[in-house]
Amino acid sequence: MTGFPLTIDKHTLALISIVGCSLDVLGALYLAYDVLGGEHGPLRTLTRAVTYGLLFGVGYGLPLGPVFGVACGITYGITLAWEYARASRREPDPGFWHDLIMSAIRALAFGLGAAWHYGAVFGTMFGVLNTAGQLAAYRVGIRPSMDYQPMARVRFSRAQFLAVLNRTAGYTAAGYVSALVAHERDIALSVGIYLGLVVGVVTAVVSVCTSFVEWGADYVPEKRMGVFGVGLILTGFGLQSVQYWAALLDVTVRS
Repeated sequence: MTGFPLTIDKHTLALISIVGCSLDVLGALYLAYDVLGGEHGPLRTLTRAVTYGLLFGVGYGLPLGPVFGVACGITYGITLAWEYARASRREPDPGFWHDLIMSAIRALAFGLGAAWHYGAVFGTMFGVLNTAGQLAAYRVGIRPSMDYQPMARVRFSRAQFLAVLNRTAGYTAAGYVSALVAHERDIALSVGIYLGLVVGVVTAVVSVCTSFVEWGADYVPEKRMGVFGVGLILTGFGLQSVQYWAALLDVTVRS
């Protein structure tokens, strides 16, 4: 054989296999809906985590790179799933320490992503400012669940619009100050505006989808969740088989 004229990085191949294994596990959980407690079990929260993780992971990953996307996808998926699950049960706001922890977890993702692009000093400052800004927003009532209304359509309320403006301005300022602290005065304004716009756009898109996502998490029939689980397993199997197709087709694997 002369070899297939393609190459693939070994890290990319490993990542594809890991994603495939993860999808298999998620698919199995969806098929085990009854074992996980039915409509009152953790699967509804898992659905939220996966959905919001994908939305924020792709939303931030495309303009800001894979490190930013993966970090934000994981942290936003977990924290928003927890908060919206509480909101769906009509539980009261948990208080200061909950707000601080949620803010710090999400700010950690921004700090790591920013550090990857602009250095440790920038990332650290950006993370600290994000924690303080999100905590302040929580304390005045600006929180993900502040306008919680599950429904089978997209919606964008006035409160959500104002929250988007708040986050856009806040992240622009945080990016600008972080660049100044990192002695990047020449790019401070452009970096601040870029980060603010990305955060604003992603927040707006997710806000539009939130009501529908929440309706789906709470009201999608069990059989549909099972079908979704089968789809995840088949997709995971396909991704895991990429490494074997690469060997079969003599694709060059780069170190």
